[in-house]
Amino acid sequence: MRKKICFIVATPNFANIYLKKHFEYLSKDYDIYLVSNFKGYSSFYSSFTFIKGVKDLDFERKISIFKDVKALNSLRRYFKEIQFDAIHSATPKAGLIGVLAAKLAGIKIRTHIFTGQVWYTKQGWFKMLLKNIDRFIVFCATDILVDGLSQRQFLIDNGIIKESNSQVLGKGSISGVDVEKFIPNSEIAAVYRKKFNFKDEFVFMFLGRLNIDKGLLDLAAAFLKLNSKYPNTRLVFVGPDEEMMQQKIEKIGSKCPSIVFSGATTAPQDVLQMADVFCLPSYREGFGSSIIEASLLEKPIICSDTYGVKDAIIENETGFRHKVKDLDSIFEQMEKLMDQEVRETMGKNGRAYVLHNFSAELISLEWLNYYKNKLA
Repeated sequence: MRKKICFIVATPNFANIYLKKHFEYLSKDYDIYLVSNFKGYSSFYSSFTFIKGVKDLDFERKISIFKDVKALNSLRRYFKEIQFDAIHSATPKAGLIGVLAAKLAGIKIRTHIFTGQVWYTKQGWFKMLLKNIDRFIVFCATDILVDGLSQRQFLIDNGIIKESNSQVLGKGSISGVDVEKFIPNSEIAAVYRKKFNFKDEFVFMFLGRLNIDKGLLDLAAAFLKLNSKYPNTRLVFVGPDEEMMQQKIEKIGSKCPSIVFSGATTAPQDVLQMADVFCLPSYREGFGSSIIEASLLEKPIICSDTYGVKDAIIENETGFRHKVKDLDSIFEQMEKLMDQEVRETMGKNGRAYVLHNFSAELISLEWLNYYKNKLA
């Protein structure tokens, strides 16, 4: 009889982006199930072709005592009914409900993966609450994965996990990157440059969720200084705006026409092609998946030195790192990467680094081997 693994995540979109390749590999040996809140994501049901069963669970990312208790009881009953051999949670709320329900249901293998800490930039009692939730998740889990070496050390230093109860698969990254999808292509770059009316403009790009913690106000401020010196430069923000960032950036930049907002994309492998440099000045990050995507397209990187992103680049070889909120360093690094020779060297180094360490196939094999050892 095939053994059964259940994954619990906050949204189907998370599973679709980060876990789909793992489901494909794991489904060759195990029956895979998925628990998530499918409200507003009904179209995703058909996208998980390697899954044996799906459960729609009504829970939200934010704390809601009544809904959370109801979801916990529902999930505990589901676990008892199916009798899973292992469960695997990702994201904080899914981790809290998932591993606790699994513990109450008597499931012996309970894995949670940490992919970033919301509490890092919080203050006071709320920060302590969120840290204690992470500690409780660790208490309820039997095994802890972390998607980066520097993030693991950060969690150890903060007393969330121990060296003895945690590990990183391979060199890190929850999903790696599809090396067949992210291939440098000058024709696609030309199409997107034409779409944005760029000819010879030098393009810096951020791709991801637009929020304060990504350091976007710092990036915009540094760029405005650069743009006053080099008017032919452009800064493009790609991604969903979560905190009215466009309005905030336009306020400090007086609606500078050299700063462009393109909205969310379903094709990062294409829109990234038109960039000359990729920027991620984040205050906190689990790993920095967008960095390895950009590196695979031979884009040099500018990123902060916060934990997490440290694993995604080789400093001074595939990109530059700067202190968090250090606008002067961001400006200087932007200026350095306008040198074509430096840019091309770092770009080629970056692609080689990602191909060797972070291909999606390599990471999925690590996950498969992890479960072969656990379920032997």
